Amino acid sequence: MTTATPLASASSRDRLLVLAAAILFSTGGAAVKACTLNGWQVACFRSVVAVVAIYTLFPAARRGWTRRVWAVGLAYGSTMVFFVLANKLTTAANTIFLQATAPIYVLLLSPWLLSERVRPRQLAFMAILAVGMACFFVGSQPASATATNPMLGNVLGACSGFTFALCIMGLRWLGRDEGGDGATSAAVCCGSLVALLMALPMAFPVHNATRTDWAIVIFLGVFQIGLAYAFLVRGIARVPALEASLILLAEPVLNPIWAWLVHGETPTAWALAGGAIILGATVAMTLSSNRGS
Repeated sequence: MTTATPLASASSRDRLLVLAAAILFSTGGAAVKACTLNGWQVACFRSVVAVVAIYTLFPAARRGWTRRVWAVGLAYGSTMVFFVLANKLTTAANTIFLQATAPIYVLLLSPWLLSERVRPRQLAFMAILAVGMACFFVGSQPASATATNPMLGNVLGACSGFTFALCIMGLRWLGRDEGGDGATSAAVCCGSLVALLMALPMAFPVHNATRTDWAIVIFLGVFQIGLAYAFLVRGIARVPALEASLILLAEPVLNPIWAWLVHGETPTAWALAGGAIILGATVAMTLSSNRGS
């Protein structure tokens, strides 16, 4: 008879650390929209701060930048850039829910990239996620001050879902083959550097940036990325995978709420339906996987 040691060793503090990470991650949409810098500038300068924060907080991130780490960093950096650009063009809800379609691409690509078998039940969940994703492209969403080009933003949000899937698989690849947390920390730091380099050519010149804009950039780099990742690494080590994944769903739930409270941004009915389908399917898939089916 085996004992569920990870569950027994997980404390309320560990769970709160994971929840704190999810809450900090969830502030990204509202914060990006509050900054008057354009998307390329936010992506670039946030990444500058994030590189410094992660490099400072994680000594393991300062070494081991192998080719694999750079490959995963490219996926992570692309996700960061797509996320910021999408948030400037469409609603925070659309951006985060479209990024949450990453499991579709994970299921499609993992047999080839990770040699992991896909079960028939997972294909059913993938179809449900695809329906949820399609809801964001039904009908028309009027442009607004916080969502100036919703259709293009939705496309970029879908791109962030694809690159986030590559990032998830890459982090799993590193954790399995290249030393776990050290390689993962290096990949996150490397990814922030990649995002910086991707956005840098489009980030200048900077006109009329305010102190508030720079304060938001610092918040995004230090808290929404650096500190959130630090909380996640500390807490998730002892929280069971199922419980952690469900706690982290607080991010896509809270992200649109912050945007509504701060900016009065309201998603369309189709977007809310799509988000509900995606979250529901993700919960169901997580619970099913935990049962080993």
